[in-house]
Amino acid sequence: MLKKKVLVTGGAGFVGSQLCERLLNDGHEVVCLDNYFTGQKANIVHLIDNPYFELIRHDVTMPFFIEVDEIYNLACPASPIHYQYNAIKTMKTSVMGAVNMLGLAKRIKAKILQASTSEVYGDPQIHPQVETYWGHVNPIGERSCYDEGKRAAETLFINYNKQNDVKIKIIRIFNTYGPNMHPHDGRVVSNFIMQALKNEDITIYGDGQQTRSFQYVDDLLEGMIRMMASRDDFTGPVNIGNPNEFTILELANKVIELTNAKSKIIRMPLPSDDPMQRQPNIDLAKKELDWSPKIQLEEGLTKTITYFDGLLKVNPAL
Repeated sequence: MLKKKVLVTGGAGFVGSQLCERLLNDGHEVVCLDNYFTGQKANIVHLIDNPYFELIRHDVTMPFFIEVDEIYNLACPASPIHYQYNAIKTMKTSVMGAVNMLGLAKRIKAKILQASTSEVYGDPQIHPQVETYWGHVNPIGERSCYDEGKRAAETLFINYNKQNDVKIKIIRIFNTYGPNMHPHDGRVVSNFIMQALKNEDITIYGDGQQTRSFQYVDDLLEGMIRMMASRDDFTGPVNIGNPNEFTILELANKVIELTNAKSKIIRMPLPSDDPMQRQPNIDLAKKELDWSPKIQLEEGLTKTITYFDGLLKVNPAL
């Protein structure tokens, strides 16, 4: 296999850190870029002694210069608590980060993958979501800094490909969970697991009948790597997610069962613009990448619970 030098922006984050590790294990040289806005050095500290791993503190809203073969552009807060904390920063990270990384890819003739999101579909009016669906997004809502930032980034990627022949790949990531998630990132899986492990009440927003499709992180990494290796004229976007759909209430009950928690379920008002359904159609990924998820919810939750339980044993105050 050809050894490549790969840049991962957002490389200290939940997905980015595990992508760095996977690429190193696959025999590549990895440069990890992160400004630690939501990424954590703890996620990649075990890689620092690897001679083929380099860690650079940098914000993608500023230009960056390096020679690499491939770029995975993951830099952006991905949980509602984090991306709404500084909405302008979130938008700048998506848009200016894309401009800077695409400019770099153009100069050095690198292939670049954009980690886009199922949030480009907004609160969808078709179900399940296919890549040809344009979405149903509120451009001035509380979530729009993330949704519209990612939509604009996709536009930039397509235009750099058409106008400047930059080799691009776009994936749309559906709800992903697993080890290295921030324990307080506000996403539903980490929220429920942390509450259950502490025997606290589990908070459900609305009636709990809204649905999500949960993908274990290892399946996402495999999809990303296959997309990067796919033929040049297949640019995407392509959905990478687990099509098995669960209600939020079903997820809460499964977490309580797997943790043997004494937690009770309590209900809170639904946040604005919260999608009622989220489920990927992955026919395109199956056809073009020969990819489909292998790890189903119970197995993935068990691994994630073990990870969070370990964190709490080290630091019970979390």
